[in-house]
Amino acid sequence: MNELNPDFVDVGRGAAQRRIAVVHAAGAQGETGDSSCGVFWLSGFKSDMQGSKAQALCAHARSKGFASTRFDYSGHGLSSGDFEQACVSDWLEEALCVFDRCCKQPTVIVGSSMGGWLALLLALARRETSLIKGLVLIAPATDFTEELMWKHRFTDEIRQVIERDGRWQQASEYSDDPYVITRKLIEDGRKHLLLDKPLFVGCPVTILQGQQDPDVPWQHAVRLSEALPRDDVTFSLIPDGDHRLSRPQDLALMIDAVDHHLGLA
Repeated sequence: MNELNPDFVDVGRGAAQRRIAVVHAAGAQGETGDSSCGVFWLSGFKSDMQGSKAQALCAHARSKGFASTRFDYSGHGLSSGDFEQACVSDWLEEALCVFDRCCKQPTVIVGSSMGGWLALLLALARRETSLIKGLVLIAPATDFTEELMWKHRFTDEIRQVIERDGRWQQASEYSDDPYVITRKLIEDGRKHLLLDKPLFVGCPVTILQGQQDPDVPWQHAVRLSEALPRDDVTFSLIPDGDHRLSRPQDLALMIDAVDHHLGLA
């Protein structure tokens, strides 16, 4: 990942300060592009900015001449911080800081899995700026700590372990390292729940969801679309799609959605 040559931004104060790795490419006028717009990538839980979707998005931005920004959350990738000590509040604070620092032009926010939840939280926090042209949410894991983990996937035994020990290890299909789920993550996630009320982000939203997704059921994405009654929502259910949605045809759908929100399609 070192070939990314990231810049580093300090977020937080005192003992809570962490160095966040950021890769920002300014827009350069291209034959068909517009340097006055950009894209902002938000990765999933335990993922980093070097994933295939992030790379495809930034390569497309470069080819079209618009700006792109991506970063690693604390405890992920090249950023500092202990993953077990981090939580949604930290990652949202980092997303807001990087967005405010780098995204000075109309921007489409693209979030994958947990990044979809953070994209919604960011859009709500910056709704009045008029900088957000749209959201592209890929298998959005909105409220996942509560709705997908605590309520539905965790057994009573697992919940008891988390409450007693403060942590529980979960094997991962996407990494050699196990996921460690902490009580801090679960409790902090409850401060940011969105699906218990109608939402208004004030920009068009595209949801791309695989019907064969074992991690974020397609019904969960439908619930999100129903929670956005005042926004222009496009919901695309991909019958053979999984959670990654990183096949060439999936990447093409993501890029088409971005171009649509930027008025380039």
